[in-house]
Amino acid sequence: MHEDTSAPVVLDRREGPYGEVVLRRHGALLQIIANGTFLMDTSDGRSERLLVDAARDALDDRPAPGVLIGGLGVGFSLAHATADPRWGRITVVEREPAIIDWHRDGPLTGLSRTALADPRTRIEQADLVAYVREASETYDALCLDIDNGPDWTVTDGNDSLYSPAGLAACGARLTPGGVLAVWSAQPSPAFDDALRNAGFQQVRTEEIPVARGVPDVVHLAVRAA
Repeated sequence: MHEDTSAPVVLDRREGPYGEVVLRRHGALLQIIANGTFLMDTSDGRSERLLVDAARDALDDRPAPGVLIGGLGVGFSLAHATADPRWGRITVVEREPAIIDWHRDGPLTGLSRTALADPRTRIEQADLVAYVREASETYDALCLDIDNGPDWTVTDGNDSLYSPAGLAACGARLTPGGVLAVWSAQPSPAFDDALRNAGFQQVRTEEIPVARGVPDVVHLAVRAA
């Protein structure tokens, strides 16, 4: 396979409420960089799709379950959720205005135009940590992909989502028997223990093989019915 050795081209650079966010093109890929740290690109999407599917498969047969997707990213999770008619309302919480703009009328429009037009979709511009603590709405599934995972947070404050208080807040946003799915760039046995200590049941992980290094992981846990 020919490796693209061209230099990345910056398409947009903004100072957001939480620091610098950059969208750049590298060959055929679009990449999002936050405060100088690579977050994600459009190369694959397997882990984002697994995040959504694993949560849906872990639910019972309740009709039209509602899902909260934490982090819009490059739009893979949202697009995959809207492609599944089994989901009911689909809420995406994204704190970076620039990322929302890139999807609505920027370079990422082609990836998410259909998903954003889906009547089930609602975009909330908010910090996910604050949202799960302050919102009153509940969901049947929370699919969270806001950083590189519990053991590697890029943005100060995101680690509080994985704290006992943050996990308790996630549980409060779930309906009884609802599913929490958390993406991570690496396995975290400590996070599995934290989920159990927070009262979640059926805690397990699903691995997504990658070309090099440790696999990506989706942590799954169920709120007690």
